Amino acid sequence: MLRIIDRYLLRELALTFLGISAVLLLISIGETLIAVLNQVARGRVPADLLVAMIGLRAIDSLNVLLPLAVFLGVLLAYGRLYRDSEMAVLSASGLDVTGLLRPVALFVMPVAAALALIAFWIAPAAVRLSQHLVDEANRSLLIAGLEPGRFVALPGREGIIYVGDMSAGGSTFSRMFVESERLESDGSSQIDIITAKNGELYRDTSGGDRFLALKDGFRVEGRPGKDDFRLLRFERNDIKLADNDAVDSSEAVKRAVVTSELWSSSDSLQVAELHWRLAPVISVLVLALMAVPLSRTSPRQPRYGSMIVAVLGYIVYANFLALGRSWIAHGKLAPAWGLWWVYLPAILVALWLIGRGQRLKGRKPRLAAA
Repeated sequence: MLRIIDRYLLRELALTFLGISAVLLLISIGETLIAVLNQVARGRVPADLLVAMIGLRAIDSLNVLLPLAVFLGVLLAYGRLYRDSEMAVLSASGLDVTGLLRPVALFVMPVAAALALIAFWIAPAAVRLSQHLVDEANRSLLIAGLEPGRFVALPGREGIIYVGDMSAGGSTFSRMFVESERLESDGSSQIDIITAKNGELYRDTSGGDRFLALKDGFRVEGRPGKDDFRLLRFERNDIKLADNDAVDSSEAVKRAVVTSELWSSSDSLQVAELHWRLAPVISVLVLALMAVPLSRTSPRQPRYGSMIVAVLGYIVYANFLALGRSWIAHGKLAPAWGLWWVYLPAILVALWLIGRGQRLKGRKPRLAAA
């Protein structure tokens, strides 16, 4: 059975946590919206995938947002109780600092379980689905920025391209005109004009590069002002399009690996990814423990004085986690160490601060001399 004080503190923690989570999620969605809109404008992601991409990336960002939201939630909730002298009343009623850990534990355990589900299964699945959607979209000429009946800049090259007609899926086309220009070693410019009756968009066997397969056309090459132009007729001519930076980066591929494969892998990159997925689950427990003593303030202290110190501590903690991940990935740190060399000192510091708060509370005031 929960005590009345436990229910009261749990309610304070939950409400503060939900408010901070909403604010952090809105900030994350705003940043994601800007990034995805930039990719849409550059023809890297189709506009109809905008909402799906934002939602999937928001799920992936929960691994970072929720531990921070828990840390700030405990800081603000308990900090307010200290500033409003409610903690003084609770202390006079017999509630010590360690008694504050019970509602924090009851609050954090479900969050840690949800984070484990997100970090190990939901977030990787969201990354895989995001990659799949963009991969499917990149099989269409529409994602390359081509529209039938319009002259547009040739993706990744100096020149223009025109498509007279295009299939509904954007994979095949007819009546194409391509004009490009390149600079020669002697400083002169070389123009290249290609026309084709029809063609299609395809990807190579590795699935990385995209090509336009032009069929039944002509190619004219030469330098302006010179009479050495060449006219070629071809049955097929392939043109490579620019690499799509929105798809298949090594980081995205690594985050999309199924967790069961990471457990059995000996590759340093995948071992680092496994420890990184475990980090949010352990961090939410460590940060909640750390926030309890850091929230201790007096009514006369500046409202956000201790908050600044706590946030700086969080930044140092997060940077050490990122550094440890990099060391494991590059083989500079044994996988057996993992990121425990970051967790354990943080736990010891938190326990020391809790014990120090207990000792300060136990001191008796000195009696004034008569």
